[in-house]
Amino acid sequence: MQYRIFPKIPDQPVSILGFGCMRLPLLDGNPEHIDEPRATRLLRDAIDAGINYVDTAYPYHGGTSEVVVGRALADGYRQQVKLATKMPIWLAKEASDFDRLFDEQLRRLQTDRIDCYLFHGMGRERWNNARRLGIQEWAERRIKAGQIQWLGFSFHDEYSAFEEIVDSWDQWTFCMIFYNYASESVQAGTRGLHYASARGLAVVVMEPLMGGNLVNPPPPVQSIWEQASVNRSPADWALQWVWSKPEVSLVLSGMSTMAQVEENLASADRSSPGLLNPAELEIVSRVAAAYEKLRPIPCTQCGYCMPCPNGVNIQRILDIYNKSVAFANPSEGKRLYGFLKESERAGKCSECLECEGKCPQEVPVHEWLSRIKQEFGS
Repeated sequence: MQYRIFPKIPDQPVSILGFGCMRLPLLDGNPEHIDEPRATRLLRDAIDAGINYVDTAYPYHGGTSEVVVGRALADGYRQQVKLATKMPIWLAKEASDFDRLFDEQLRRLQTDRIDCYLFHGMGRERWNNARRLGIQEWAERRIKAGQIQWLGFSFHDEYSAFEEIVDSWDQWTFCMIFYNYASESVQAGTRGLHYASARGLAVVVMEPLMGGNLVNPPPPVQSIWEQASVNRSPADWALQWVWSKPEVSLVLSGMSTMAQVEENLASADRSSPGLLNPAELEIVSRVAAAYEKLRPIPCTQCGYCMPCPNGVNIQRILDIYNKSVAFANPSEGKRLYGFLKESERAGKCSECLECEGKCPQEVPVHEWLSRIKQEFGS
């Protein structure tokens, strides 16, 4: 296993591959029914192979991920890893909720401290709300008490909000961003990677395979991979693209089978900053462009349609739908659509057509929103 550092804690290297516990093996397809014996074996085998970063969160697997992870890290495994979990800040309605939620997480995880604690799913609105409730003062107390070692945040919002959050506090040690070659300009993106790194933050990457969407490419994409001079699996290409970035400290992968663990460990062993040469990077760019062409809505994500007078998150909805079609994964599209607030969903469209008058691509937005509402439901 190879290791990199968090710039603010250079004496404690982290494995470049982290184990994400959002997609643990299941018993019957129900995300709350984790196959605990299999999950425990996967985690322990991964740790035995050198992975020393385990990431979970309060809502993963309907709240059962933290419980299973806590039990899996018994028998000395807790001492071998940096344990990461996340505060569900959207559940905090008053200041006392931070204590209630954090103490529950400690019990679930059977630990007295969290090594890497993140504020979950941060965006401008959530961060501002949490600050009003005093989350900064709360976290500083927990850090002083030794219950949190290093503080970070995971991010889901527009780029300008990312800069604001990074610059708003000097307690950040690291951040977690959604990042892969097919979404390089989405959310924090490459700009955010460079911005955070330049300010001394470690960058943890989530969704390097876009929830598995980049693993089984359609024929138009596969034909491009086959033109490369180096033979790699689509998953290996995606992982190596991220690991090639020297600003990346570690990459999280949600692994649910031993085959995935073994493949990702082998990829990690082969990686290095700057590994991909210009010709290989060009192949990756061509693949990203091919995926883009599979998107049915000619939306360029310019944002001219925003803000919607009814609060519909047009830009995000069209992007989710495009990806669900391009990657032939409607269930993932529905899952991502479900993260939107009800007030932001397609059903709030009043067909005022204001957005269509602003769209440079002349997209019939109201027709697509109606279709998306029918396909993704409520």
